[in-house]
Amino acid sequence: MKVTTMTQLTVDGVMQGNGGSTEEDRRSGFVRGGWAMGAGDDETFSFITQTYQRADAFLFGRRTYELFAGSWGEIAEMRAHPIGVALNEAPKYLASTTLTEPGWADTTLLSGDLAVAISELKAKPGGELQVHGSGALVRWLLANDLVDEMTLLIVPVVLGQGARLFPDGGPDIALDLVDSRVDSKGVTIQVYRPAGRPRYATSTTTWRREGSGSA
Repeated sequence: MKVTTMTQLTVDGVMQGNGGSTEEDRRSGFVRGGWAMGAGDDETFSFITQTYQRADAFLFGRRTYELFAGSWGEIAEMRAHPIGVALNEAPKYLASTTLTEPGWADTTLLSGDLAVAISELKAKPGGELQVHGSGALVRWLLANDLVDEMTLLIVPVVLGQGARLFPDGGPDIALDLVDSRVDSKGVTIQVYRPAGRPRYATSTTTWRREGSGSA
């Protein structure tokens, strides 16, 4: 399986508290939650649903796992939604050292060396091991070169506060653009594949200036 991630974030890279209200996630004094409500048109919602439906399995960090388990895993209306059906029917893997007894059916707690455990999952036959939300986990996966493809849904808003997907001092990663689209509400969907480290210009790089050629 390949590890794929899907993350909703703002133009300034914030992914914290995108859900229902300002009360969803107030860590570190964050008070601008709920910024993604109403973002995206029907085509974007369809794209998100179809993404969940093609997953062979899901991988979660603790916080997103608990949020999803208490909503998609328990609320009847959400369980009946195609996303809920996909989540409840597929195997789920949890990367956590603090949650030792996951309550959502068909969940496996990954213990021991996480990099080894995920590498073993990647070696299994199948399509996608999907990661939704789970910011700390996604950052760790990227730092350990374990992400095969990442989808960013960028909502046209700047928050100026909140936890970002790409932190200061994180790894540098070159990306190949696989797909790009923008919906009628201005939400952009970018699909990338990590492509090693970026190439940087050096002091010996020369730039050809317009009109600088010899006569």
